[in-house]
Amino acid sequence: MVGDDDLFVFKTKIQDMLTDSSLKEISDVVLEETKKALKSESCYVAFVDPENGDSVGISFSHLTRECQMYEDIGEARFKIRKDGTYGGLLGYSLDTGESLYVHDVASHPAAHGLPPGHEPVDQFLSVPVKFNDEILGQIVVGNPQEDYNEQHLEVALEIADIYSLVLKKLLY
Repeated sequence: MVGDDDLFVFKTKIQDMLTDSSLKEISDVVLEETKKALKSESCYVAFVDPENGDSVGISFSHLTRECQMYEDIGEARFKIRKDGTYGGLLGYSLDTGESLYVHDVASHPAAHGLPPGHEPVDQFLSVPVKFNDEILGQIVVGNPQEDYNEQHLEVALEIADIYSLVLKKLLY
């Protein structure tokens, strides 16, 4: 598991990138660090569009046929619904502001299945990216090498705190 020294190095790297890197470049580093730290096969790093509230996946593992198309256009955009929610398990942290990990994805009340052609996700962990209680984005991981637990959740929250500084500086 990741220690405080690893998180300090990661935070320093991200702070150094802020001066001359794009949000996409920084988000790619966040994705790779999160996958490594949480020993997960897949990851999704998103921000909430400050203009319209859409959830915008900017860095993500390719789990569907459409992922390459999203990569080519630079984002996977999930529109906020008229009721102000995103819905589903992917939208849970954005809708509630809460973090969670799930060992049996299909059994979670917010789960409504995967889109056709989506690779299976056996476990799921999601944290909102917050700055002063304002939700700016989310980080999601899945398919870990070991069952998610509270320690994994704490590491993800630390990474989300670092990413919140990026989003606040570059978007808000």
